[in-house]
Formats: sequence, C-alpha cells, structure tokens
Amino acid sequence: MKFISFGSGSSGNCYILQQGDSTIVVDVGIGIRTFKRYCNVYGIPAVKANAILVTHDHTDHVKAVGAVSREYNIPVFTSEEVHRGMDYNRFMSKKVPPALKRILSNNSPITIGEFTITSIPVPHDSSGNNGYIIEGGGTTLCIITDAGRRTPEIEYCVENADYLVIEANYDMAMLATGPYPAYLKQRIRSGNGHLCNDETAALLAEKLTERTKHVWLCHLSEENNNPQIALRTINEQLEERLPLLHANLKIEALRRRIPSQMYELD
Repeated sequence: MKFISFGSGSSGNCYILQQGDSTIVVDVGIGIRTFKRYCNVYGIPAVKANAILVTHDHTDHVKAVGAVSREYNIPVFTSEEVHRGMDYNRFMSKKVPPALKRILSNNSPITIGEFTITSIPVPHDSSGNNGYIIEGGGTTLCIITDAGRRTPEIEYCVENADYLVIEANYDMAMLATGPYPAYLKQRIRSGNGHLCNDETAALLAEKLTERTKHVWLCHLSEENNNPQIALRTINEQLEERLPLLHANLKIEALRRRIPSQMYELD
C-alpha cells in the first residue's frame, strides 16, 4: 500500500492511498487546481481513482469533492447524513452528482477495487463524521480526524492499525491563552470538537500495540498548536508508558499546506 497526504488542517485536507491498480482519495478539502497539480507531480492518475471517501461535510474536507468527482467521474462514498450536509454546504460550488453518490453504513465493510473499507462513527459537530479502516494487501491503515472525544470504535482503530492517521488538533495552554473567542474555545474543547495533544497522547499510550509501525498526527491547528509541541507531548507519554513500543514506532506530524512524501506501507 502507498499513502500520501496532500494537506492536513483547516486550510484543506486530502489523502490518497494506492494498492496495486486501485486508488482511493480521502477528502478533497484543497482546491481542484491544487489537487490536479499534486497528482501530476506525484504521478497519481486521478482519472483512474476508484472512489472518494468523505469524513464529514465541513469545507476544509469537501471543498472540491464535487468538482473532482464530476471531472473524473469518481463515485463518492460516505454516510447519508454527510451527503446531505454536502448538498447544503454553500462553499461547495459544485455538488456531487446524484449518479455518483454512494451510501456507506458504519461497521459494514465494503470492497472497492483492491481495498476493503469500513467506516466508523466519529463524534464532531458536523452533519455526520466517519473514520475509515482501510485494508489492502494485508495492511491496515486507519484515519481518524476531527474527533471530539475517544470512543470504543476509535480505540478499536488504534489497537488494530498497522498505520494510523489521527488528530492532534490543539495544545491546551495555547488554546486557553490564544486569540479565539470564548465560544469557539468551548466548541473546540467540547466532546464534539477536536482532540488535543494530551488526549491523543493518552489514547495512544493506552491503546497502541506493537502491531502499529507508524503514526501520523493530522489536523494540527495553526493558531493553537505546532508540530514540535504536539510531537513532544505524545513522544514523552509514549516513552514513559510504552518505552519498548515507542523505541520501534515512527511518529510524524503531517503538514498543513505541503504534501508529505509518498510512503510505502508494508
């Protein structure tokens, strides 16, 4: 399996996975011109993509979902609630055509090309929100973003992922002293907001197993976090509580506006 991030954060989220001749896009919150440029740079034939998976209907995840779906005739898979939310999102200039809409039910695996996909519910203040367990070639990658709190389903993903993309959105002290108004701080801290560095660190320290080889921290806030703080918080907890596992685990923070490298996952 191959994995690349085209962007991660409130500026726009987009991930691509490849397995053999199959390609899956997860969210297209970046502009379509940027999406096309990155696909060209990294040699990804978007026209051959099997599916777009959508986590939720907030603009930083769906800005160009409709445009990319229409241009390349790619079916869009997500829950009925998220499809409905995209239809009402006024920042999506092009909507997903009805003929390309596909409905996913949580905890019901489906096969798309050479992938097996299972969606799980993730708490967030959107029309709906899905995490994804993506299996291909004997490898399992899980994506959990915009999660207000941990749940049994999220814990299952952490326990069973070979590779994990998980949110570490904010540092508690930076949010508390930062410029956001009180109502927005409360929204972010709520059980339907985002996971902070400490919450993600505790979740990983309690649920990670030796099965996991690589963790990518996603959706870091530009105003209330930075990669150094997020990585330090998580590395310190893992080194203290799971020293042997931590020694063999790679942890990185995905960049907001710059693609990652193309990772080969074995």
